[in-house]
Amino acid sequence: MIAVERTADRMPHATRPVPTRKGTTLRNEPRSHYGDALPAGPPRRRQAFAPAADVIGSELDLRLTGTHVVHALTPGFCDAASVYLLERWVLEENATPSVDPAQIEARRLAVRVGTEAQESWDGVLPVGEVIVFPRETPYARALATGHTQVLDGVDAHTSQRLLASAGGDAQRIDDLLKTASFLVVPLQLRGAVIGFIACTRGPEREAFLPGEAVAVESLAARAGVALDNARRYERERRTALAIRNSLLPDPARQFPGCRIAHGYLPAGQGNIIGGDWFDVLPRPGGRVGLVVGDAMGHGPDSAVAMIQLRTAVRTLARLDMEPAELMRRLDELAYDTPGASFATCIYAEWDARAHTCTLVGAGHPPPLLRGPGGPAAPVILASAGLPLGLGTGNYEATVLTVSEPSLLLLYSDGLVESRHADIDQEIARLGAALDTAAAEPAPSGGPDAFPSLCERLLRSPGAAPGADDRTLLLAELTPATT
Repeated sequence: MIAVERTADRMPHATRPVPTRKGTTLRNEPRSHYGDALPAGPPRRRQAFAPAADVIGSELDLRLTGTHVVHALTPGFCDAASVYLLERWVLEENATPSVDPAQIEARRLAVRVGTEAQESWDGVLPVGEVIVFPRETPYARALATGHTQVLDGVDAHTSQRLLASAGGDAQRIDDLLKTASFLVVPLQLRGAVIGFIACTRGPEREAFLPGEAVAVESLAARAGVALDNARRYERERRTALAIRNSLLPDPARQFPGCRIAHGYLPAGQGNIIGGDWFDVLPRPGGRVGLVVGDAMGHGPDSAVAMIQLRTAVRTLARLDMEPAELMRRLDELAYDTPGASFATCIYAEWDARAHTCTLVGAGHPPPLLRGPGGPAAPVILASAGLPLGLGTGNYEATVLTVSEPSLLLLYSDGLVESRHADIDQEIARLGAALDTAAAEPAPSGGPDAFPSLCERLLRSPGAAPGADDRTLLLAELTPATT
């Protein structure tokens, strides 16, 4: 609704003039009377921002959604527009605000003045700035009452604040404050106010009409839903990133005779975490355990199963059991873990002193091994093993003697499964990509050369489309000389 200030004037509303006085005033047409003055068709100027408003909600990004809103409003509907969100809402604080707070804190989400780029106003109207608005400002009134505020100019508090922060842009701010009409529309979501949209028009344009204020309220209703969707998505994304980052091996940790690089590409768009996992585990006697696994499916259930399996491997690795026994125990745990059945896994244990690499598979694609001169070739395992969680417990170790520095590549099936080629052909393609990447001159930067090799393999030409997660764990095995 649109807020009003009652006056002593008792004339019929149809002929009542808009009160004027020096400074900021509220128009005094009650919302309940709008129907008498509105034409039968859509509100005037609605079409000025309708086409641009169609993209609102198309992206799950708070700042981009705010940008869509101000671009829908300017310059066709108004000369300047901005979007603010309550800081407590952005931070997802559960504290219920008081009915009439002394002040509110709101974050500037987006701003646009005419057709100028937002960057040109960063100095005085920076996006992301949190501003405190006192109770007497129209912004606080709009948020406290949930009613749209229509004024004949920018309020004194805002004018003083902008002029004080203008610096060398004082003339631009002064021009911006020369408004003939000012509109503050609350952003409402499921009965709660989460922010507001502010619009201004200069002296050369008509003042905002009641029907136009209603049109912006309709736009604000759409924007509120879109902003809430974007906030929810960003929260889920932060959670997923925190989980993914917590699962990464420590990049600063070094292992004797073993240099590590890893990479991960999630399936589809927007996904961050799925069923793939990998890890590097220190073992007694200077040995190093390397593991890549894949919990069946996608989404939260697969991610939970993946976390449980990864935790189980780390726990079992501390017990110093043989690799085949470790896989048997992991199979038993997966059998009792909901969602972990049919997970695949490959485990490798490198002993630089003994020059041996022991591998155990559980229904996983075979690793690739490349000697100093190449070519890379899949390791022929004594037994491919059945996926985890079936309770068979039948796993056999394959022991390789590695007497020269070599590259060992563990990977998930997302890199080699394709509807258009046999898996053996795709494994051969990945081996050829490893040969090509390893033979290329190292890029400048030295320490980043090995991780960049892993990145090139993830995005190598001819790689299978991203229907499944892609995970790589690349190890440079260097036998001890003494």
